[in-house]
This record gives sequence, structure tokens and C-alpha cells, in this order.
Amino acid sequence: MTSTPPRRTALDALHRALGATMTDFAGWDMPLRYGSERDEHTAVRTRAGLFDLSHMGEITVTGPQAALALDHALVGHLSALAVGRARYTMICQEDGGIIDDLIVYRLGETEFMIVANASNAAVVLPAVTARTAGFEADVRDDRDAYALIAVQGPESPGILKSLTDADLDGLKYYAGLPGTVAGVEALIARTGYTGEDGFELFVDPADAEKLWQAITEAGAPVGLVPCGLSCRDTLRLEAGMPLYGHELTAALTPFDAGLGRVVKFDKPGGFVGRAALEAAAGRPVRKLVGLVAEGRRVPRAGYPVVAADGTVIGEVTSGAPSPTLGRPIAMAYVDAEYAAPGTEGVAVDIRGSHEAYAVVALPFYKRTR
Repeated sequence: MTSTPPRRTALDALHRALGATMTDFAGWDMPLRYGSERDEHTAVRTRAGLFDLSHMGEITVTGPQAALALDHALVGHLSALAVGRARYTMICQEDGGIIDDLIVYRLGETEFMIVANASNAAVVLPAVTARTAGFEADVRDDRDAYALIAVQGPESPGILKSLTDADLDGLKYYAGLPGTVAGVEALIARTGYTGEDGFELFVDPADAEKLWQAITEAGAPVGLVPCGLSCRDTLRLEAGMPLYGHELTAALTPFDAGLGRVVKFDKPGGFVGRAALEAAAGRPVRKLVGLVAEGRRVPRAGYPVVAADGTVIGEVTSGAPSPTLGRPIAMAYVDAEYAAPGTEGVAVDIRGSHEAYAVVALPFYKRTR
């Protein structure tokens, strides 16, 4: 049996020329790191980092009833979204389980772009297509139409301002506008997955290398570095941002994940999963919390969380050493009675050893605005 080789982004040759360690991620060959993942993480927190996110899945929905179609297909109130703004939302199963978490951009009165996780885009596309079939709306697979480059970190506004005359000062968080960056036509979005200020640039794949090189040159004086998926994971973990397959799964509803705010019951009309989500709204069995190690051992996804008497009270969903805090951290679902920050006697079972952890509120890290 032959396996399908991983896909490569428009920047693949450039990553290899930079000496990146590559990894198969959701069917794509992606840069894991270029050198030290700790140094890349620190660069984003203190200066700026440059990411290739072209593995993400873009889906365009157009037509006179595009907004109403998305109100039905997703849990959010997308018809209330202003042109030029973006919204974090989810697509759920009939039983309320999360298919994927998404960002939806309203590009025009009758045009929206959904950005799905790479691992779920192939599932999200047919689900959105089926759910919008009864509306005057067309769904287009644009996964090959875009390269996605992100510049993240406190120096990112200055770097990008040197390359564009777009109004970045007026661009709010979770908003986007068309513009030209280093001579490249782009959708400039003030979004990201690091906990820092930053931008995501949707461009034609043919222009990706030109844009990457221009940002690299503009960012060199302030210490911008290329960054891989490894530090992206520790950055989002410190920022308390969920990752599908870890904090979010088809077995969990948005309410289970502590993200019930994205479900809009007050929007007109019904939506897929509404009845199940109404039932789930008042009964989360476990809560998502932060855990900070008292020692040095690192928890990993799937490790049990235990009480003082050894009773299993939860499970780690993500864990890693935190470069910013200087100690291991984790997100975990725990029984509600153990979820309050400061709860004593909580430990993680790491290969048979119960390592003490402090329960803290998420996020672990919040940037100074």
C-alpha cells in the first residue's frame, strides 16, 4: 500500500534553504522549527516572528443568502457581522459535538471566507456545502487559492507599516482589509494564534516568497525570526487558546470547553445542533483549567489529573515547558469542584509519579496592551 505524500506550501523550498526541520502535519510538510524553538518563542513575545500557515483551509461562501446560510450552518450569528470584521465561531454536529473551530471573515455584504483548521478542512467543506444547499449561496473550495503568512509580536505593526500604506492603526483586532504589502495584493487581517498583536496575510501562492522575503528584510533590524509550528504551539498554550484534537473534539460541546459564548441562541432561525446545545448549556461536567508545575516534569496530553487521595479527577489536554513562565504548564479538563484557582492537592500522574500542580485561571500569559 502506498501512502499519499504530504503536500507542500508555496514556501517549501525557502523553508528548506533556511535549514528548517520539517514535519508532516495534517497532510502537509511544514516547518517545525528553524533552530531553537525557545528562541523562536521568545522572539514572538519580545520582538516578532514570521510564520507560514498556508496549510489552513479557506472556504468562500457567496450569494444573496450567504449570511443566513452561515447562521444555519454554524453556531455564531454571522449575519450580524459587519463587513471587514472577523469572528471566532464553531461548526457543530447535530449532537452538539465540535467539528471544528473557525474564523469567519465578512469580505462583503454577500461574501464570507471561512478559515478552518488544516486537519478538519476536508470535513468542514462538505458539511458547509450540505448545510447551505437550501439557500441562495454558493460554497467554493479556496484551499489552493491562498498562501497564508503571519507576522506576530510587538514589533509586527512597525514592520508591516514599513511595507504598506494600508491603515493599520485603524485596523481593529479581529478585522481585515484589502491592501498591498510590499507590492503584493493581500487581505490583511489583525488576527493570530500567539497571544500577541500581529497580522495574517492572505495572498496568492505565487506571491508568497516575495512577501516572505520582504517581511524578513523589513524585520531584520528589530530581530524578527522565522518560526515553526513548535513555538506556535507553546505560544498558543501560554495564551490559553484551544487546539482542535486536544481542548476541542467531536465528543465535546462548546459549553464543555468553556466556550459557550460563541453559541448564539438569540439569532433568527434554527441552526444545526441547536437542540443538543440548549440541553448542554447548563451541564458542563468538567471545566478547562490551567495547571502550573511545582517541579520540572512536563505533562503531556492524556495524562491523568488526580486528587490528593489518587482519585482521577481529570485529564491533561495540552502540556509543555513554558519559556515565558520558566516552568511546565498544562491545560486540563477537571471535575468542577477542583476547578477553582488555588485548589490544593491537585497533581498530574506522570508515568506513575504524582507531580504537584497549582490550579490557575487561563490564560497563563496576557500581553500588555
